[in-house]
Amino acid sequence: MITENAVREEIASQGKNALIQRLKEFFKLENTTSVSGVENDAAVYCHNDECEVLASQLFVEHVNFDLSYFPLKHLGYKVIVATVSDLLAMNALPTHLRLNLAVSNRFSVDALEEFVSGAAICCKRLGIDLVGLDITSSVMGFAISVTLSGSVKKENVVTRANAKENELICVTGDLASAYTGLLILEREKKVFQVNPHEQPDLAGYDHVLERQLKPEARIETIRDLAQQGILPTSMINVKDGIASALLHICNASKTGCQIFEEKLPIDTVTFNTLKELKIVATTVALSGGEDYELLFTVKQDDYEKIKKIPEISVIGYITPQSSGCHLISNDNRQIELRAQEFYAENANS
Repeated sequence: MITENAVREEIASQGKNALIQRLKEFFKLENTTSVSGVENDAAVYCHNDECEVLASQLFVEHVNFDLSYFPLKHLGYKVIVATVSDLLAMNALPTHLRLNLAVSNRFSVDALEEFVSGAAICCKRLGIDLVGLDITSSVMGFAISVTLSGSVKKENVVTRANAKENELICVTGDLASAYTGLLILEREKKVFQVNPHEQPDLAGYDHVLERQLKPEARIETIRDLAQQGILPTSMINVKDGIASALLHICNASKTGCQIFEEKLPIDTVTFNTLKELKIVATTVALSGGEDYELLFTVKQDDYEKIKKIPEISVIGYITPQSSGCHLISNDNRQIELRAQEFYAENANS
């Protein structure tokens, strides 16, 4: 609270997660239907055995995306996928979308239609209905608010808070590719700024560029888990690297964890591209962003079932809280996991 003669406290001193935790203290859950609040990827409220899950995200130009290299159609697709992934992390399937846009006068109707067409393609693919759309003016750039709702049986709701000792840690897909794609796009942007006549050098980077510009939501994984009779004990959307995701789960579950560098799923193209950029791939997997994969824990009894589901890797296991959270490196060193921002400038350090 602001008091007389108070020293100004800068937002940057807090960090995103710490600031959210601080601000949420002004609110308490008052309704008996409210099951989960801001401590998870999405909110959950239940009526009897049926639960509604609500996820929302805000995307701001020059902060979350750069239109100098990000096609509007791809952007429309991506913002839906990013928000769907929050719903999936609660084990819910998406059904309804509300979209709010703030646009400046530099955008034409055609540009907005291009953006919305990408969102519509994603919604059609995932079976999502648009049930609300609002537009307002902006004095600077483009801002997008996405709110998605879905449903899940109360007994099947998954949060971050129920991981148990000795359970397996699993992750979908491959890691670090999206951030690697961002590094390539930023590199080519700098080349263009120096020489606008220079053609972008994007050959051989298809995988990492697709993961950055057009990621996919792991909705089939949720269906496969249900088909195999597997209910994860905890789950989270990987959007800030697996180190941050694991620490969220371990803090909520009051556990530790141990993962293995050799088990991290990193695509060959991603690995080689990062090597070219003189960046350690493991660093980006731990602290990069926008993978939108699912990281979850399961009981050891589910191991044989997990092996039947494509694109899932077992990367470690849950340990006692007193053990802390660690990565076992390829040379058998134990490295403490830390959540940290990983900026493109580090590529040149």
